[in-house]
Amino acid sequence: MPAPQPTRLFHITAIANLPAILAEGALLSKNRGAAAGINYQNIAHAGAQGARSTRAVPNPPGGVVHDFVPFYFAPRSPMLYAINGGRVAGCDWRQGDIVHFETTVQRAASPGRPFVFYDRNATLAFSTAYTDLACLDTVVAWDVLTEAPQLDGYCKFWQNSTTVTRYADRMERRQAEFLVQDNVPLHCVTRIGVIDATRQAQVQGLLAQAGVALTVDVMPSWYF
Repeated sequence: MPAPQPTRLFHITAIANLPAILAEGALLSKNRGAAAGINYQNIAHAGAQGARSTRAVPNPPGGVVHDFVPFYFAPRSPMLYAINGGRVAGCDWRQGDIVHFETTVQRAASPGRPFVFYDRNATLAFSTAYTDLACLDTVVAWDVLTEAPQLDGYCKFWQNSTTVTRYADRMERRQAEFLVQDNVPLHCVTRIGVIDATRQAQVQGLLAQAGVALTVDVMPSWYF
């Protein structure tokens, strides 16, 4: 199934991280942020972070997963569900505290910006990495990601099922990733999505303080 055009991408982070992101003028990779001395609030599983710090990506572009800014191909991710359920150790945030940065493959992977993408979560031993955008049509499970019932163009459901063969690894495929090396400038971002009007006002205030012009939309369909 062909990839949607444009091909949307979503990066989630805590609202608490926005001042640092806005000051940098970019989304930074984990390693780039650490090198800059930025102490981002963590919203990820410690085990996954450990795996991402050592998982090598194809060369070129080379490096490890933490050298890249990660994006999902759909919002309302299993990771967000885990955060909201309090199942991420050391993370006290819930989904209302999380924002989505939306961009597109076409913007994020502009000429000269190295990237790699995976057919499943990048930390899985059996996921496969690709560096040819022509493969997007065939290796990402667009039929599963976009089937009915939809919320903002994406399937409402992502859970695995032992009774339906095509859903046996639906959660892993829903977490297919697009990784961009080093940083993604904020001018590549199409908008920020938040859960409600209260968070919209909060984020708009932070943007105004930083002098950054980005649209902030209330997108309940991106949340649980």
